[in-house]
Amino acid sequence: MTARPGAPEGYDPAAFEPFAVTVDLAVFTVRESRLHVLLVERGQEPYRGAWALPGGFVLPRESAGDAALRELAEETGLSEETATVLHLEQLATYSDPDRDPRMRVVSVAYAALVPDLPEPRGGGDAASADWTALGAGGTPVVGPLAFDHERILADAYERVGAKLEYSCLATSFCPPEFTLGELQQVYETIWGVPLDRPNFRRKVLATPGFVQPVEGPPRRTGGRGKPAALYRQGPATTLHPPLLRPEGRTP
Repeated sequence: MTARPGAPEGYDPAAFEPFAVTVDLAVFTVRESRLHVLLVERGQEPYRGAWALPGGFVLPRESAGDAALRELAEETGLSEETATVLHLEQLATYSDPDRDPRMRVVSVAYAALVPDLPEPRGGGDAASADWTALGAGGTPVVGPLAFDHERILADAYERVGAKLEYSCLATSFCPPEFTLGELQQVYETIWGVPLDRPNFRRKVLATPGFVQPVEGPPRRTGGRGKPAALYRQGPATTLHPPLLRPEGRTP
């Protein structure tokens, strides 16, 4: 290993033990009134055959954010164009010395929130990819995950539930045009508790910039009720006042 051009004279990078940097992604969506996370089946050792969060190594000349988008497209079959428009935010860094049996690996984890997408397909070193339902407390129904991905998933699940209270994040789970009933379903699915419909509607419409009405005829619902008005995401990014989950409930 040689020093980079411009490094201080006498600097020896070989004096430090090398380690790798990876990215891991917790990608959430709402399907059939349940919260799902995107998982991949590992096609290589270690943990071959086990389910894991999509991710991989950061290349020498790319940022962690670029690596996250690349890995998301490679391991799921989503197009790069689709991946770049997803709501993707950095979650945390995981650096336990023994978290990967191959070598010292530091992972930068990201959380992504998406509306319902087509079935993914495995690529890269993933044997397959699938949307997996989450049980109580955000636990995947497929059982233990590879590496420390259960911890990463739990942290991401908690972050998403908390951010729904004070941000407009819930609209990221919705299609471009949605009803208030669909938006309420996002909150109920992630928080795991039913919400009072009139109260929810009043709070959403009273929050400046949360949603904007869509011009044109309303969309008919699946039941016998009146056609529901359509809305789209508004310009606001934070909620004032916050939309608090029922007291005593955690995601």
